[in-house]
Amino acid sequence: MPSDSLVVDTVYGPVRGADLGTVRAWKGVRYAAPPVGALRFRAPQPPERWTRVADATRYGPACPQPVFPNMPLDLGAPQGEDCLRTNVWASSGTQAGDRKPVMVWLHGGAYVLGSGSQALYDGRRLVSGGDVVVVTVNYRVGALGFMDLSSFTTSRRRFDSNVGLRDVLAALAWVRDNIAAFGGDPRNVTLFGESAGAGIVTTLLACPAAEGLFARAIAQSSPATSVYDRRRAQRVAETVLERLDVDADRLPTVPTAVLLAASQEVFDEVPVRNPGILAFVPIIDGELLDDYPVKRVQEGRSLPVPLIIGTNKHEAALFRLMRSRLMPITPRAITSMFDQIAAEQPDLQLPTEEQIGSAYSRLRRRARSLSIATDVGFRMPSVWLAEGHSRVAPVYLYRFDYATPLLKLLLVNAAHATELPYVWGNLGGPKDPTLKLGGAATAKAVSRRVRTRWINFAARADPAGPPGEPEWAPYRAAERACLIIDRRDTVARDVDARIRAAWGSEMVGFR
Repeated sequence: MPSDSLVVDTVYGPVRGADLGTVRAWKGVRYAAPPVGALRFRAPQPPERWTRVADATRYGPACPQPVFPNMPLDLGAPQGEDCLRTNVWASSGTQAGDRKPVMVWLHGGAYVLGSGSQALYDGRRLVSGGDVVVVTVNYRVGALGFMDLSSFTTSRRRFDSNVGLRDVLAALAWVRDNIAAFGGDPRNVTLFGESAGAGIVTTLLACPAAEGLFARAIAQSSPATSVYDRRRAQRVAETVLERLDVDADRLPTVPTAVLLAASQEVFDEVPVRNPGILAFVPIIDGELLDDYPVKRVQEGRSLPVPLIIGTNKHEAALFRLMRSRLMPITPRAITSMFDQIAAEQPDLQLPTEEQIGSAYSRLRRRARSLSIATDVGFRMPSVWLAEGHSRVAPVYLYRFDYATPLLKLLLVNAAHATELPYVWGNLGGPKDPTLKLGGAATAKAVSRRVRTRWINFAARADPAGPPGEPEWAPYRAAERACLIIDRRDTVARDVDARIRAAWGSEMVGFR
């Protein structure tokens, strides 16, 4: 690093970060040009170079996104389309050339929400031990990142597909070219994410363009089957254009607020009309993706990088709490989802009523619906991925079961996203109520174990826990080892036997 250790020379220009005591942070560092005007709905382009030291002490803009009253988010930064930024965290003693393992984070949010600047993703605790460098990434979300307009390309106006995925690829290329100057090792990058962020992780495992950009991957609650074909994506885009009452050529000039309002209407309507479907997701475009990621992984065609993958025991409980229709959690919605999948794919062998009844016979009716939603949306896709990917690289499967007394009282338990503060070590923050009824000591012990395993995996592809903790064996067909993260870590054998028997090995999902 230059003599001022807070100034780092990136390939595009120098940036000055902030000294936060035991750690240093560089925030809002540009990795691509502002995707505005003619670059809206286009693949990210390199930014213009700069020579004066740029301020990197504050977060850059979060991608514009709608407000959902039942999903309030503090993005940690104002919104703006000039959002293609990274944030880098390193311990204060880290120097250029240290070649520390790098962990690159992709936030979740159903492909329409979130940012790398959320307080939950403050990297201080993860890097404080000096073992890793952490990078959080902003990518375009919602219609700006995952509405496919490529079928509307003309000689006058080009639209690119999967621009949100292309943003992540550009960010990973920036990490490759710049992270050594921050003390990281560009050849030892772990890509990790949760929910939609994990969906991007598992999608990129099936993306040849991502080869060489990361050496390991961690997917927390990936909606891996929520990747659709171009025809479905085109229908969504046509609906948004109808709401806006404009031709595609005029989209680059539509005011951001107007575009957000129209796309939010469509986002809200799609899962009501078609339970289990999201409006804005990665698509099979024939360029970045030539097939469904789960199918490609099952065929042994994924990037051969070690993988941690898993889910939370009660994923769907969050959507019940928020009264969200993003997941089909009622018997009627689940039946509608199955009927639509069967109509769309008549040759697909769906589970019979008897198989479903056998797998979930121990549960009451409402709990049964939640468990089916959890398994079809998250657990079984993760199991299918673990089975397929284990043919090309080591895979470590987990299930997060721990819940604090408050979350148990609210019947949320180990719901979707509840593992996040444990991974980041940010339990008990100002807006985190989960410790209000106690349990702090146990929760912090769980967090230490999770962080130790994640960091050790990033460092050397071995998710070892602290001394004395059980060894987490790789997932193999003979044992199907799974780490159960609870008050104590345990390694169980084939915990998914009952649901595997019901769902089978063929991917169940929309096309």
